[in-house]
Amino acid sequence: MNPRPSSVTSHPKGDLGEWSAPAAGRLSSASLDVTARPWSADPYTDALRTGRGPLYLRRSDGWLLPLEVERWCAEADAADREVLGRCAGAVLDVGCGPGRLVAALAAQGRRALGIDVSEAAVAHTVRLGGQALRRSVFEPVPGEGRWDTALLIDGNVGIGGNPHALLLRMSQLLTWEGLLIAETAPVDVDERVQVHVADGRGASGTDFPWARLGTPALLRHARRAGWRPDGQWTAGGRSFLALRNRRTSSAAEAPNSTAVTSSQRARNPSPERPVADL
Repeated sequence: MNPRPSSVTSHPKGDLGEWSAPAAGRLSSASLDVTARPWSADPYTDALRTGRGPLYLRRSDGWLLPLEVERWCAEADAADREVLGRCAGAVLDVGCGPGRLVAALAAQGRRALGIDVSEAAVAHTVRLGGQALRRSVFEPVPGEGRWDTALLIDGNVGIGGNPHALLLRMSQLLTWEGLLIAETAPVDVDERVQVHVADGRGASGTDFPWARLGTPALLRHARRAGWRPDGQWTAGGRSFLALRNRRTSSAAEAPNSTAVTSSQRARNPSPERPVADL
């Protein structure tokens, strides 16, 4: 496992400027554990380096969820392009993985940043021409409160295993009326589980919390967290939901139970020149 970084990893300079984000604050006892880096475990890193699986999320009872490594490492497909066509303004891809969406946006000359806890994922994104930081969404993110669109694709609504906390955190990152596009499970499911990354050949990482949400479940959680539905669709056998941010002062000042402490809120590399001049 890699220790939690206090600074950013290597990345290019460009539209988004030169990062100099502050070190992350300490999380409360109710916080999600971002010191562990389960997605940096060797099976995931090896899969990204080769661009091939098999790779799974494995539950303690042996249930396996296949991870589509080949698709993640390929160019954006038709379903991805439909998502990107709905994006507006500056885009933050949370859990960007090997970076196909960030790279596709960059190729269109659009402002985009990927964040991911995996060093291999960030490096892959940079090689594709995108900009990315090694960062948990629950750590300080450049341009907080000024992103126009945020993405939770490839099952990333499961990050942290706490949908309500994740939705509140996403609200903090986006502008008022900012757009969140999330990919949901193609079945009606709402579960929180402990999983680890496994390659089916005996290699595995450490356990971490995850969630699986179908569209009805995500809609329920979103409404409770103050989001407004803004459309849903399917493409290429995948399901998507768009939500509009209705952030208020109470949402922006989320309590510790949302997994973000006051030291992590609204911290930009430069208050006078936030990311991408957002």
